Parts: sequence; C-alpha cells; structure tokens
Amino acid sequence: MLTTTGKSLSQSQMHQLKRFGGRVNKLGANFAVYDADGELVLLRGAGRFESNAGELTRQALCVMCTSTSASDSDASEADPVHATSSTVLAAALKPASNRNGQAKVVGAALIDLGKRLHSDTDKEVDQRYQMPEVALSEMLGLLVESFESSFKTEQEIEVISAELSQTYEELVLLHKLSTHMKVTEPDANFLQMACDSLTEIVLVEGIAILLEKTVDSEKKLALAAGSGLIDIDEHTAALLHGRLVDEINGGKEALLDSEVDSPFKYAWPANIKNIIAVPLCGKEGADSHFTHRTKTGDCIIGLMVAINRLDKPDFDSTDVKLFNSVAGGCAVFIENGRLFNDLKELFIGSLKALTSSIDAKDKYTRGHSERVALISRWIAERVAHIEPLEQEQIHKIYLAGLLHDIGKIGIDEAVLRKQGRLTEQELERIRRHPSIGAGILGGIKQMRDIVPGVLCHHERADGRGYPNGLAAAQIPLVGKIVGLADSFDAMTSKRTYRDARTVEDALAEIKNGLGTQFDEKVGRVFLNSEVYQLWDIIQNGSSEVYRSYGVSEYGTAAVGVLIR
Repeated sequence: MLTTTGKSLSQSQMHQLKRFGGRVNKLGANFAVYDADGELVLLRGAGRFESNAGELTRQALCVMCTSTSASDSDASEADPVHATSSTVLAAALKPASNRNGQAKVVGAALIDLGKRLHSDTDKEVDQRYQMPEVALSEMLGLLVESFESSFKTEQEIEVISAELSQTYEELVLLHKLSTHMKVTEPDANFLQMACDSLTEIVLVEGIAILLEKTVDSEKKLALAAGSGLIDIDEHTAALLHGRLVDEINGGKEALLDSEVDSPFKYAWPANIKNIIAVPLCGKEGADSHFTHRTKTGDCIIGLMVAINRLDKPDFDSTDVKLFNSVAGGCAVFIENGRLFNDLKELFIGSLKALTSSIDAKDKYTRGHSERVALISRWIAERVAHIEPLEQEQIHKIYLAGLLHDIGKIGIDEAVLRKQGRLTEQELERIRRHPSIGAGILGGIKQMRDIVPGVLCHHERADGRGYPNGLAAAQIPLVGKIVGLADSFDAMTSKRTYRDARTVEDALAEIKNGLGTQFDEKVGRVFLNSEVYQLWDIIQNGSSEVYRSYGVSEYGTAAVGVLIR
C-alpha cells in the first residue's frame, strides 16, 4: 500500500506519527492520521489489507467531535482510545491544555485492525489476533500521551526561542548604542538612532525622547527625537514629567498605565491605549523647573515615552527593563556630550586667553589673533568651493590662525612695542617667532596639524619669506591662508609706525602681491569673496551679523577636532 502524507501538523509531529505507524504496521495493522479539518494527512499500510478511506474519515470525525464536546474533567478520567468499530481503534490528538485549562483537538490517530473473523472454523485465528489488538490499544494510548507531552515541549521551546531571539535583539541594540556613543556625534543623531532602533524590536505606535530646551528664553521639555505617530504638546510633556516623578518617588522604575487589568490610573488623550515612560537620569545641572532630583538621588534630565504597544495588550516588566537600559545609554551620551562641551569651552577659553595675553603686549595688536582666525576661516570656507577641503581641516586652519603668533611669547616686549624702525638684530628676533611657536605646539600631539600654519604664515610665494624661505607649492595651504589673513588684518589695523589702511588699499596691495608675496589661487579666492561682508563681521563683533556667522560658538566647535 502507498504511504500518504500531509503538512497540516508540524514536521516533528509528523515524524513522530510516521515512526509510530511503522511499529503498527509490524503488527499487521494499518495506521491513519487526520487533521482537525478531517483531511487525511498520513496513511501507512501494513500490506495485509486495504483500509476503507471513507469509513476511516467518518470515524476520525466522530472521535474528534466526541473529544471536543467532552468536559475537561470527563476527558481526564476517560480512556483516550475508542474502539469506534469492531476493527478500528481511534484517539483524538490534543496538545497540552492552554491557560484556560482547555485543549483544542488538532487531529485524530486511527489503527485499522482489518476484517475480524467470527466463524467456528476461524476461532483459533480470531483468538490469536486478540493479543495484538490489546497491545495496539495500549500503544495508541501511549501515543496520545506522548503527543501531548511533545507538543508541550515544542511550545516551551518556541517560547524560549522567542525569548532568546528577543534578548539577542536587545543586546544588539545596546551594543549598537555603545558603539555609536561618540562625543563628537550630535545629540539629535544619536537619540534618533536610539528611537529608530528600539522600534525595530518593540512594536509601538509612537516613541519620543523629551529633553529640556530653552525656547524663547524659557526652559521647556521639548521633543529631541521620535518615531511613529506620537504628538506630545507642552502641556502633555509637563504632565508626563510630573507623573513620572511621582511614580519614581513611589518606588517604581517607570510610569506604566493602561486599562487592560484595571481602569487608567491617570487621564490621557483618547488615542492612548497604553503608555510607558522612563526617566533619563544625569547629574544635576543649572536650576530648572524640569530638572528634578528624585528620592533615590537621581536627577531626571528628560524622559523616553512610548504609546500603544501593537503586538500585545500592554507594556510589561520586560519592556520596562529594555526602555530603562536604552534611556540610560541615552542619558550617559547626553552627559558625556555636555562634559565634552565643557572641556571644549575650557580649552578654547584657555587658548584665547593665551593669545590675548600675547596680543596685550602691544596695544596696537589687541584682538589681532582672533581676527586672523576669523579671516582664515572665511578664506578656507571659500577655498573649499574649488578644491577638496573637509570641515575638520577648516577647523584646524581657524585654530592655526588663532595661534599663529603664539611664538611671540618668547620675544622681548621692548622689541614688540618699539616705536620707530627696528634694527636688523631686532628684526631677526621678530622673525624667530614662527619657529618658537612651532616648537611650543610641536610637542603636543593634538596640535601637530596646527604647526604648519604657525610655522609658515610668513613664507612668501616668491621664496623671500621666513623662517625657511619656502616658495610656491612648498608652502602648505594652511600657511598660505593664515599668511594672507595675517597680512590683511595687519594692513587694516593701526600700528605704532602707521595708521590703518582702508579695505580698498589692502585689497589693492594683495592684488599687486599675487604670485610674489601671496599665493595666486588663495589670493584670488579672497579677492573674489564678499570682503565687505567680512569687514562688517570684523567691525561689528556684537552685531547680528557677527552672531549669524556663528563666531561666538565657532571656536568651541573647532577645538573638538583636537580633543576628541
């Protein structure tokens, strides 16, 4: 007889049933399996007789119907094997009971004993057949028990597998956050990545991170990053913050609210079915309405909130742990970023104080270093339009302009402040300041890319500059840019030996010096730029033009390339 199989049951279950059918065949009986819809999915014949498919189907449906209608208590006490006829043994296949104590019938297993003989001449044959029938009945009963046990095991394996998969995804997410936790990464980029990554493993309608921001001179909780459909206005943000603080002070790890097991604890907008909020905790900063220290000593600097879990009725303790882990990573990133900004501000403040002390040696050069830095940045940004120049390089050119005269710290003030013509010996001392400055900065690893601008800002395109007499292509780009910026500021500033020149005169001298004192390409880039706009920025340091160019914050951003 041919063997018929189907795919209604799982592969492992079919394998178990096929093996059982083989044992039944060895005892001379046929074996059949039907699914819950009454479809034949397995038929193994012993080769001794043909089974009546119609009769087997009828009896399979009968035993499944009987098993489904029986109460759980009746089913537990009854023999699972039914002799539905004089020649067929049948049993319903059930998985382990579900949470409600009920087990849905998923199929039926039948053993066809074949035609029974009852004539007097065949009594001996009939008696010999009694023993296999009893054995087959016991075997079928054991199959039912084994099927239930194996089904339960499969379910447990599926649950464990799902939990392991979820845990793996959570670990991947936390690892992803840690690998992207670079202080040079903008807060918005990191926080958005955290939201997007979290929604890949937790299905929610919307998620958001709220942080304190200054809006119109007032500190408010504002959206810093988000994903999906979530709309949190200023009023809702304040409510969320207050309720979260109350929950934390009450010993909870998060704010959880839904109406699954009980009515909502708090009143929420109609679109919210369930909600979770966890704190972003950090060090206490400036006095703020929102920066609140809890009873546990944590300072809440923001919060992460998600609404409407899509794949299950509510958020649970597993979600709380994951959200708290992600929020903790975000808080660490924000705190590290703030510390890094503090460090940058300290560094640029120290550099400016140093250069100001050098400029202060001569009242006529006060502010010169910061102006040269600004002009150097202006030129570099325009050179970037005609040749590859990364933002990091522009930052370093700015810093080279700021520090270009640091070597003057080693020059006698009497020489720097001398009115009238300098002697050749005094000129030689002055000409040493690029080398002195390069020597000071050269010992600092982070400053090595700044050194060429400091060393070469007095070199000339025709090779007549100092300290090394470099010419044309031998002069690094940073040296050409800082040298031009230095000359422009020197020409337009008042000195002990002359008055300040007009912008027009300075531009004319630069044009005349192209190819000799100044690099041709860099010089033309500067001459073709909006020099008078630059002049407005230089002259109106407190104006809107100055602020719009980002001068006040630019130095802090620039030093980031040195200390990251």
